[in-house]
Amino acid sequence: MRKFGIVIFVIFMSGIVTAPVFCQNIKNPEFAGQFYPDSKTELSALIDSFLNKAHPEVVPGDIFLLISPHAGYGYSGQTAAFGYKELKGKKYKTVIILGASHHEAFNGAVVFTQGSFLTSLGKLEVDEDFTKQLIQPNVELIANDKVFSGEHSIEVQLPFLEQVLSDFRIVPIIVGDCTLQSCQKIAATLAAVIGKRQDVLVVVSSDMYHGYSSQEANAVDGLTLSYLQKMDAQGLYYSLREGKSQLCGGFAAVVGLIIAQELGYTDLKILNHTNSAIVTGKENAQDWTVGYASCAVFNPQGGKQMFNLAQQKKLLKIAREAIAVYLKQNEKLILTEADPELNKHLGAFVTLSKAGELRGCIGNLVGAGALYLTVRDMALEAATRDPRFPKLSLNELPKVEIEISVLSPLERIYSVDKIELGKHGVLVRQGNRSGVFLPQVAKETGWSKEEFLNQLCSQKAGLAPDAWKDKSTELYTFSAEVFSEKGTKE
Repeated sequence: MRKFGIVIFVIFMSGIVTAPVFCQNIKNPEFAGQFYPDSKTELSALIDSFLNKAHPEVVPGDIFLLISPHAGYGYSGQTAAFGYKELKGKKYKTVIILGASHHEAFNGAVVFTQGSFLTSLGKLEVDEDFTKQLIQPNVELIANDKVFSGEHSIEVQLPFLEQVLSDFRIVPIIVGDCTLQSCQKIAATLAAVIGKRQDVLVVVSSDMYHGYSSQEANAVDGLTLSYLQKMDAQGLYYSLREGKSQLCGGFAAVVGLIIAQELGYTDLKILNHTNSAIVTGKENAQDWTVGYASCAVFNPQGGKQMFNLAQQKKLLKIAREAIAVYLKQNEKLILTEADPELNKHLGAFVTLSKAGELRGCIGNLVGAGALYLTVRDMALEAATRDPRFPKLSLNELPKVEIEISVLSPLERIYSVDKIELGKHGVLVRQGNRSGVFLPQVAKETGWSKEEFLNQLCSQKAGLAPDAWKDKSTELYTFSAEVFSEKGTKE
């Protein structure tokens, strides 16, 4: 047992570990027969048994990142299965595995850049095209295959991946000691290489609490999980530094959260949490205890968002500055924007709220110009021309929270069965009357589909509640990417 960084690490194994053999850059398994069975048949059957017993709550969106434990399968395999079951049959081409170092002390992160890893289930090729792009631009990421020798955090994830996925390559990375700035640089490099790809999965390999009390494990892990659930990378980093939270792959988790946020993934769901005392039935004994959790990071709107965190913040800043300039000077904010994503012609709504109550909401369903200008203009409209409210005052502005909904193009539908509540906004049109509800209305009200459509027709379009059933009524759906100042605070 040795102390490295901020957490004490223990490896559950016995006997002598043979050194890995690198032949033509093939990384042979070192922990087969110790952390997991070395028999292909036995290993496959064991993983299947874990998967069959796992019944995770369905994640409502595409999973970008998993946090998964890396102890011996007898301890943490069942918890790991909760995450991997969510991936079964999904199509990922590249899997980035962010592991921890239990033996080597170094700063930054090291990458296994070429070759393959063998397991009892087969061989996994390294995505060399991906790894080559990581090394050049960032001194925080270096090539060093030897650091992977004697390290289990990457290896124990591989059989699960092989069992639930097919036709993918891996990017093995071990994260060492890092400043917060270093975590941010590593994450920025990985996010840049991932770019707009939606076939990349990140796995953070980490156990949680290490100590001699199951009760303390629950308390410490509870704090750690609260940071994870809030996607609070900075809060987690400092909690780890102060020793309040424990994750042996802590800095890998911080890097993973930052990548996810940069690429627009917003939510984390805890799929399962336990510890070794519970698994072994020794909760009241003062035995060595390790915490395990399986978590999934995803976007509930059904995929990677159109805009990263920086772009969301820029649009929100434009909205606030536009309102401030108008209220102070009675002038429209003049600005230009080079980002091609913010110049796309997309519709948008700007919603203002004060003390949790609506204070104004106006939007443009169809993108008639650059998005950043639409946001500017709709912010002014919501602040000054929503007929339901008096004009916003300059003194009120600091108390107002701004939310932006960027809309996809309208799609005509001919059956209400096509409407997915919470995902789709709906426009109803009959003659010269029309009305629209944003997707979040269904979530906020809890209405059934029929109630949603009845209210849309009567409340927003001035039609009979059941006008949506009339064949002369047109229905259009759209999705919205929604983000707010509160949701983008770091």
